[in-house]
Amino acid sequence: MTCVVLPRVGEGWRWRSAGGALLRVAVVWAVSTLTLLALAGILPDFRLRSDNSESITWTAVTAAWGAGAFGLLSALVWPLVVRAFLLVPALVLGLLVFFLNGSLLLLALRLIPDGSGAAAPETAVVVAAVMSAVASATSTALAVRDDNAYRRRLSRLATRRRRRGGRPADGDAPPATVFLQLDGVGHTVLVQAVKDGLMPTVAGWLEDSHRLTRWHTDWSSQTGASQLGILHGSNHDVPAFRWYEKDSGRIMVSSRPASAVELQRRAVLRTGDAGLLSLDGASRGNLFTGGAEQLALVLSAAARRGRANRSRAGYFAYFSDPANAVRTAVSFVAEVGREIGQSVRSRVRGDRPRTRRGGLYPFIRAFATVVERDVVVAAVMGDMLAGRTAVYADLVAYDEVAHHSGPHSRDAAQVLKRIDRAVALIAKVAEHAPRTYRIVLLSDHGQSPGETFEDAYGLTLKDLVRAGCGLPVSRRAGRTRSGAEARDAARHALLGALHRPVGEDEAEERPSPGPEPIVLASGNLGLISFPDLPGRLSREEIDGRHPALLRTLAGHPGIGFLLVRSERHGSVVLGRDGDATVELPLAGLDGSGPLAVFGPGAADAVRRTDAFPHAADIMVNSMYDPDTGRVHAFEAQIGSHGGLGGEQSHAFLLSPLELTEPVPGGGEPVGAEQVHTVLKRWLDESRCRGEPFGPQVPLRRVESPAYPGGRDEALPVVGSDLPDGRD
Repeated sequence: MTCVVLPRVGEGWRWRSAGGALLRVAVVWAVSTLTLLALAGILPDFRLRSDNSESITWTAVTAAWGAGAFGLLSALVWPLVVRAFLLVPALVLGLLVFFLNGSLLLLALRLIPDGSGAAAPETAVVVAAVMSAVASATSTALAVRDDNAYRRRLSRLATRRRRRGGRPADGDAPPATVFLQLDGVGHTVLVQAVKDGLMPTVAGWLEDSHRLTRWHTDWSSQTGASQLGILHGSNHDVPAFRWYEKDSGRIMVSSRPASAVELQRRAVLRTGDAGLLSLDGASRGNLFTGGAEQLALVLSAAARRGRANRSRAGYFAYFSDPANAVRTAVSFVAEVGREIGQSVRSRVRGDRPRTRRGGLYPFIRAFATVVERDVVVAAVMGDMLAGRTAVYADLVAYDEVAHHSGPHSRDAAQVLKRIDRAVALIAKVAEHAPRTYRIVLLSDHGQSPGETFEDAYGLTLKDLVRAGCGLPVSRRAGRTRSGAEARDAARHALLGALHRPVGEDEAEERPSPGPEPIVLASGNLGLISFPDLPGRLSREEIDGRHPALLRTLAGHPGIGFLLVRSERHGSVVLGRDGDATVELPLAGLDGSGPLAVFGPGAADAVRRTDAFPHAADIMVNSMYDPDTGRVHAFEAQIGSHGGLGGEQSHAFLLSPLELTEPVPGGGEPVGAEQVHTVLKRWLDESRCRGEPFGPQVPLRRVESPAYPGGRDEALPVVGSDLPDGRD
């Protein structure tokens, strides 16, 4: 019998794959060599030949040596350098990108035989940036032209990461879910963006695969309250973006690490549940962990010190690729220039309303719209290639721009285009993931337009309160701090506050005790507290101390209504009803009177907040014009959210049709806690094919005054982020 020896199955494919990889390396090397030669001819302080050699051949060999050495150093040394520089603040790392890349080029030139390469340090920075960009573009172009190679590459990465994480093989895992939060994008804005062709990816989903549902926020329509409720199932006792707590003497701010840690702890204690992402989940760019094991750029984890703090590891995963670092750094600079140009054009056109956009704001905007976006999107793609079960990521770009340019501005529209491209990229990666992914888009709130309270009436809410209390009012108006979420995130990244212990930033938020009122702003929601008196003051106590205050506030045309506690009637709503100022008991209020203009559900939202232990002595909501949709922010924002009135209260859910309706029968969810219930149900539906797998955040027994018998609390478990070698 004759035996025929056949090649092993896959052997020929492996040889072809290896040959293709070598060919791509050769092409990238050749293009880099030509780029180096071109730069040597253009830049006067950059040379690739020795003084005694003018041979074109030798110059080409020198360029090849330099290009090869630079590529090898970028692949081997750059990840180690970036990991070491994670000790510096994130934005400082971005600024060091050019310096580090230039240093690698200088080192590569020294490795050329006979000392045939030299460059001035400033020239090396330019050459290195161009080389990285060209190499990245060439690699990408080759991958796009060879779709099979691109798919095999992603498949190998996914398989390796899945095996390392002990995950099921392809076909064994139930569908996974990615939740992408488009921060501040209201239901109306999304619908209009689709209609105007700004978001073609979302438009295609609405036609073929997804349903759009509106949901109503709580009275506190801002990311702190909404995301806490969505991820942890409870936003009880979160009355605003910032508020004063008399029992601790501290001002809580949702975007501060210390406050975020405390809010998450309280939510876990109240629900007894670690969070939405406790089963093999990842939290990216959020204020809270959601119980996830995998964290990157999560504020409530940012205050931890030491190796357990992995919240910024996403920076390493992204910046370990020098091409990514250069591209993001260049985009950052371009975004700063774009903001300055848009601000100047807005001023020249005389746009109204308009707010201040100078100082550090261009850099804060660039951080939110470029750095944070790039890192978060890359982290989500890595999670999908690793096959994680649930991913929740926040894209804050639109919210930050809309605060200062307006929610319906051309500036904000351009951001929506870029967000849609990011969503399309994530959807493309889902095609190469080791398991099926369902992508859910949602928002945490919308934004309502309108000029600021100060611009409309010439004084701040604090000025008005002081006048009503008979206190002197400064002639020089003080600037009200903005509550934009990205501002504090950029501040911590810039100043290195991510390395500080939880308690260190609390000193800034402990006002000196005294008789003067504390006035805080959260969009068009204001909170007034009297720190020298314990407990929540009643209307009678406030009138006895400051007889004109409530009357001054309730009768002002820029204020919609007040919420105060009354000894005789319980909590009451004060405000204008027509030409008269009225006082209505909250308990039986059905949405009439001062609340009628705010629409159905306003009274229920106010009643819920009234039950919070830390509701302010006086809760103030600005006016709302239903004809124009305008509100008046008590902060320096022309697009605002935080209270009741208009589009800020109407967020959206965009979910795949294979998932059940958010509310059976086509209703609309009300409140972030109900949205949590919906998302949790969808995760359960996705896991219905089998038992859930992956690590679950453990609970430990804790004692607290609120739970004398003890209650389970989630351990702050964190783990590694993107595996090394992400693409």
